[in-house]
Amino acid sequence: MPRTILPLGIALLFLLLTACLANVALPAGPMQWLVILGAVAAGYMALNIGANDVANNVGPAVGAKALTMASALALAAVFDAAGALLAGSDVVDTVANNIIAYNAGLTPLTLIQVMIAALVAAALWINASTFVGAPVSTTHAIIGGIVGAAVAAAGFGAVNWPTVGVIAVSWMLSPLLGAIFAAALHGTIRRTITRRANKIAAARIWVPVLVAAMSGIFAIYLATKAPPHWWQPNLPSIIAIGIAAASIGWLVAMPWVRIRSLGLTNRKKQVAKLFRPPLIVAAALLSFAHGANDVANALGPLVAIVRAAHLLPTSGTLVTSWELAIGAAGIALGIALFGPRVIHTVGEQITKLNEIRAFCVALSAAVTVLTASALGLPVSSTHVAVGAVFGVGFVREFLAIRNMNGAAVPVRASLVDATMLNDRPEDALARERRNERRYLVRRLKVAQIGVAWLVTLPAAAALAALLYRVLIAFTG
Repeated sequence: MPRTILPLGIALLFLLLTACLANVALPAGPMQWLVILGAVAAGYMALNIGANDVANNVGPAVGAKALTMASALALAAVFDAAGALLAGSDVVDTVANNIIAYNAGLTPLTLIQVMIAALVAAALWINASTFVGAPVSTTHAIIGGIVGAAVAAAGFGAVNWPTVGVIAVSWMLSPLLGAIFAAALHGTIRRTITRRANKIAAARIWVPVLVAAMSGIFAIYLATKAPPHWWQPNLPSIIAIGIAAASIGWLVAMPWVRIRSLGLTNRKKQVAKLFRPPLIVAAALLSFAHGANDVANALGPLVAIVRAAHLLPTSGTLVTSWELAIGAAGIALGIALFGPRVIHTVGEQITKLNEIRAFCVALSAAVTVLTASALGLPVSSTHVAVGAVFGVGFVREFLAIRNMNGAAVPVRASLVDATMLNDRPEDALARERRNERRYLVRRLKVAQIGVAWLVTLPAAAALAALLYRVLIAFTG
């Protein structure tokens, strides 16, 4: 019982402190209590973002046993909070301004009510998804909430439907791109390292190359995410940063891999240990990028609420330090208090991961987001990461089935014992193949996650519309 009550108590204390902070930070006004309610709703949303989205960044590392649950939660909390504080103000404008149409004609009071309803609805949906261990897109949840509340307030014309339509396309695009990149990277590592006769010698050549690629890709990724008020690098500068980071990564990895490989045997499980440090670094960098991007799902509506209450324009206004503090602290606490459930789903319940497969997932997530950004396509970090896990699992399953179909009937204890069970050997082999397929990718878990993805936006929209009606009944 205390284990269950303590996290809830800490979360409630955080929401109380959030209300106090908003009350102190803002000047008094006629809609002050609504602004405080909005700040509490944003804090609740930030808690749920941390609880659900943490699995995108550290779930594969935990599943691969590269990080313990405690160390993964600590790493994610620190780097997510740092990303939110240092670079979290850049993407708030999209959520605050781009979903509701400019000609919607919402009054400040109505806009505040819409944003509060959207925050609470999205947070409730993510909370329920986290409880059952389903990773969902927090971006889709908050956009669905804004859409539902705005339609309830001013009809379908209040929504910028082209923006919502582009986001809906990412439902299919995000997991597909993540799966393709992860499967391709897994196949590359398989051909260059794990299927070679001398795996250690191959690893000494290719692991530094992969680390260099990871270093360059993440450097470019973080450079493109730098806040504009800090730095706006042009394309040549970004490419130069990527080349410099890749060179440093290769120079650092070369001697380290050679030294660490001296004590390893020529086995795949041993070679996989060389991927552990790069995987941990990748998890930290993904957490930083996640904090910088997804904190907007909590702070975007809060910015709109605060500016509407004080009749200020939302566009082009930087997020204040107290708003960033709510987002960063909420995400960090959500990770620490409620993160393990979804981490187990992503890291352990879809397919079996080791350090190599988890590295493929992490690097593919960064490559996918970079590619989508270059093409101007919005993607969900949750869908990308989970799609990458799907990709690794399904390509392993395909290769396993192909190898089994192309090989002679193996002599295994299960087949030898088949005669004792009055089974034909081919029946036992078929049963074993079916069991192997279920083991590599759990179909039920894939179906559950897919359903959660499909219903997130409409469910959050319907709940937000209902909450908006309830809210106006009390606030007028």
